[in-house]
Amino acid sequence: MKKVAVMLATGYEEGESLFVVDIIRRAGFACDSVSINGPQVTGCHNITALADVEFDGSLDGYDAVVVPGGMPGAANLAERDTFVAALRKMFDEGKLICSICAGPMSLDRAGILDGRTFTCFPTRKDSIGTKGTWVDELVVQDGNVLTSQGPGTTLHFAYAVVDALGGDGDKLRNGMLYSKVLAS
Repeated sequence: MKKVAVMLATGYEEGESLFVVDIIRRAGFACDSVSINGPQVTGCHNITALADVEFDGSLDGYDAVVVPGGMPGAANLAERDTFVAALRKMFDEGKLICSICAGPMSLDRAGILDGRTFTCFPTRKDSIGTKGTWVDELVVQDGNVLTSQGPGTTLHFAYAVVDALGGDGDKLRNGMLYSKVLAS
């Protein structure tokens, strides 16, 4: 069974994190919320979550990682050298790297966006991935890198993560009635 790490840092965007964990688990994949700030982490809207795992400097054992946005959560992740190194290692191993909103700050710092097409929160495009090509799309996949724009694109992003892991995002879309939202 594939295993995913969804990163949490103080100031994380709650929806971009917790909803993604929920959808990945609904798809039948193992998914841990992984905190760089101890077992309890408070998001940017003062919602405190109990992380499944505390980051120990390694993401070995995970097939994919999700880096959410939220400020200052995204900056807190990008400033953690051990996390950026672990992220780069996963990328170099060809594992799936997923990020949304301001989260691509970490990918940029790790050099993962260099020469790649990506997206992020539109007001962040000039400061993230200056060596890559930003596009105004809800979700962008370039090789093993999957990016999305922000809180409003979270469900679209989460289903794309499921698809990239080899799951059935369409089945979840239909089962969760998201396909009705798209049709309206």
